Amino acid sequence: MKKKVKISDIAEQAKVSTSTVSLVLNNKPGVSQETRSRVLKIASKLKYPIKPTATLGKGDRLTTVGMIVKTDPDMPPMANPFYSKVIAGIEDVCRRNGINLLFVTLPVDKDNHPTEVPSIFYNDIVDGLLMVGTFVDKTITSIANNESPPIVLVDGYSSSGNFDAVVSDNFRAAYQAVAYLIARGHHHIGLVGSCEDCYPSLKERRNGYLRALKENDIHDNYIANFNINESHGYHETIALLQQQPQISALFCINDDVGSAAIKAAKDVGKKVPEELSIIGYDDTYIAANTHPSLTTMHVDTVAMGRAAMQLLSLRMDHFDSARMTLIIHPKLVERESTGEARPQS
Repeated sequence: MKKKVKISDIAEQAKVSTSTVSLVLNNKPGVSQETRSRVLKIASKLKYPIKPTATLGKGDRLTTVGMIVKTDPDMPPMANPFYSKVIAGIEDVCRRNGINLLFVTLPVDKDNHPTEVPSIFYNDIVDGLLMVGTFVDKTITSIANNESPPIVLVDGYSSSGNFDAVVSDNFRAAYQAVAYLIARGHHHIGLVGSCEDCYPSLKERRNGYLRALKENDIHDNYIANFNINESHGYHETIALLQQQPQISALFCINDDVGSAAIKAAKDVGKKVPEELSIIGYDDTYIAANTHPSLTTMHVDTVAMGRAAMQLLSLRMDHFDSARMTLIIHPKLVERESTGEARPQS
């Protein structure tokens, strides 16, 4: 009796993983045209039954998308004021286009690096993956390069640069926020949040703050360093204001930190905005509900989710095209927490 051909036989001859063979035989994306052709040729040679739909990837359509969202120890993704709207944008596109959406959470450490590899990477049902809010490490990059379907990062980063991504223009927006404070007469401006080796989006905001000061010939900077996954910045803001009483404005790395900074300012006896202007970043619901309401940089997070789906669809149609990064440009939303600097006595 003739031995039945298995996908492991094809994988061995093609020098690829069984997962890659499975992607090819089921006409799934995530495999280069060269590898796809080699696998199909060997499968045909071994007389493995190939589905009629197993073409070279032309005309693929998204039917099922996996959404991997980072989960912080103290906050589920849907409760996160930033990522909940990103998720809403993704869900909206899937609903309108009849696309199935699988939702998976991914535990991360304090620096947003994944602490495990989600099993959805090996799920043949998924046509593409969206990774929300994570830094993709070498392990996941290796899996993605060899076995997984196409991946788009949403507010996510990778040192390899091998992924499509949708991000906020953090550097330019932070620059704009600080320039706005300078235009209102502030020259002693502090930064609350971030640190030297923080998550890339926060590092970009930090650099935008520093560049705005430099280009406006302001030589003094005041930075309260801390990891925003470990602190909201209340105590750090108090320490900064007590050590540097000349500070008349603060740029906060996000709205959560901005809200904590307003409370800290009040607790050290500084009136906002009469004595201290404070500006945040993201424009989450927190910004409109602080007292006074928080001036901030608005990020269209719903649009980030929708754009990620568009990038994923485009990657399905053009798997070998150059990697792309789509940048969302934030805009300033003026509220009650900022004002003109008081004249120096």
